[in-house]
Amino acid sequence: MVNVAEAVGRALAGLGARHVFGLLGSGNFVVTNALVEHGATFLASRHEGGAITMADAYARVSGQVGVCSVHQGPGLTNAMTGLTEAAKSRTPLVMLTADTAASAIRSNFRIEQDNLVRAVGAVTERLHGPASAVADAFRAWRRAEVERRPVVLMLPLDVQAAPSPHDGRDLPAPLDLPPTRPAQAAISPAVELLAGAQRPLIIAGRGAVLANAREPLERLAEQLGALLATSANGNGLFAGNPWSLGISGGFASPAALELVPQADVVLSVGAGLNMWTTRHGRLLSPTATVIQIDHEADALGAHHRVDVAVVGDAAEAARALLEELEGRTPHPSPLPEGEGAGRGARLAPTFLPSPSQGGGVGGGGSSGWRTPEVAGRIRTGSWKATPYEDAGTATQIDPRTLSAALNDLLPAERTLAVDSGHFMGYPPMYLRVPDPEGFVFTQAFQAIGLGLASAIGAAVARPDRLTVAALGDGGAMMALPELETVARLGLRMLIVVYNDAAYGAEVHHFGPQGHPVELVQFPDIDFAALGRAAGLDGATVRRRKDLDTVVTPWLEGQGRPGLVLDAKVVPTVVAEWLEEAFRGH
Repeated sequence: MVNVAEAVGRALAGLGARHVFGLLGSGNFVVTNALVEHGATFLASRHEGGAITMADAYARVSGQVGVCSVHQGPGLTNAMTGLTEAAKSRTPLVMLTADTAASAIRSNFRIEQDNLVRAVGAVTERLHGPASAVADAFRAWRRAEVERRPVVLMLPLDVQAAPSPHDGRDLPAPLDLPPTRPAQAAISPAVELLAGAQRPLIIAGRGAVLANAREPLERLAEQLGALLATSANGNGLFAGNPWSLGISGGFASPAALELVPQADVVLSVGAGLNMWTTRHGRLLSPTATVIQIDHEADALGAHHRVDVAVVGDAAEAARALLEELEGRTPHPSPLPEGEGAGRGARLAPTFLPSPSQGGGVGGGGSSGWRTPEVAGRIRTGSWKATPYEDAGTATQIDPRTLSAALNDLLPAERTLAVDSGHFMGYPPMYLRVPDPEGFVFTQAFQAIGLGLASAIGAAVARPDRLTVAALGDGGAMMALPELETVARLGLRMLIVVYNDAAYGAEVHHFGPQGHPVELVQFPDIDFAALGRAAGLDGATVRRRKDLDTVVTPWLEGQGRPGLVLDAKVVPTVVAEWLEEAFRGH
């Protein structure tokens, strides 16, 4: 007979736990070893805050349930920031957390763990006793899968140690739940609006990514003659599509800032249309008709005015809209006529035809939206194609130059994980990603210090891709212990520190208002030396040519798997999105 901890470990491994991130103590030692014995791989972090964020990113990139294992009491409290991020991001993961026995009321470790977890939006489950323990673990796993949220499974020490009547085998088969098809009563009015649109725009978010909705959404856009955009968390969904404007919102390119406000009908699919995606509601035209699709009813209209609401899975809704459009005359969807079509053209905001100059899908006319001129504007209006005055010096590199140069040097097959901070717009603005799984953006809680751990989780999920961790110096200092984790695991990772020796967002926001900013400025740190001390390669970047000298040989296999770039960036360059960010505080 096995004990409960061993039976639960075996059961979770049988349910699909393949990689477990965590930090071991006496309370989670046995259950984690049982997971490993039955096929899981354990990846030790140096801090529980890193472990939960690794599991979060692993789940986002792999599409599997993430698993994290921590000790009771301080093990859980150390993980709370990362758990909050996962809860706000609706990441499916199971966090195994030991708990004190019910009778141990004076234990040093005793806190109200259930209340703490629920306070940040995660779900709690518990091993109630030896007879129900395996079923309790199964329920926790199933809730994480179905509800797409982190579930913290409490493992009381006395229950863990008790003999188990169930050995963790012969689990019930999970139910097959097909995605939710939207009601026809909601689809028909949405189609009527889209069919009459002159300048339709589709904005897709994380919900569209999770539903694998790219193919039906691109077909729908082609049928309508629509342009495409994503929220920040949907970045990469339409990678390579010539009609994609990229990210809508604070990181929007000049072309997106020009074209998005001209849309007369906006279809939001799995995107919250929050203040970041809509620039506090000012990016979309006040006269635009807005249709929103989401699988959760309470998300509809939560952030922005909505004219037609559709409850359902993003991909199923897109297919339903396409089916309803059958029988109508589709828009012609001209592709760009060669690389030079429309190049250099800068279109005035009034270039588009008025609604009276053509019909929608039902009218048989062109939307006037997918033209060679618009295609050219999309190309020439990207951040990479937009000129700027390089502020670099002999000792400091412009963060835009750094980002654009990295995009040119690095392989296209990459995973980009971005921490929070003043720098955070530059990587998604200048570094392309191949698909949405190639972009990890832990910004739901807007905590700095999560980027390196999220890059580790992503690298474990996709070892076939180069992982790029983009960090600010403040977040990098918070995450220093996990540099050793990168080295110990031998992960192929480029860690880029945008080092301005400050909390740059506060410097640039409060400094111009006359406030002293010395409290958010720090001595310059040698991150390259810290990287070498942890077992990685390290180099300092001050000019564009330094990247060629360091990065190219490293990409060719010279040196250790992990490289820390301490990029001394110009501290006076102010991010374009900063004013929008502080407007939301």
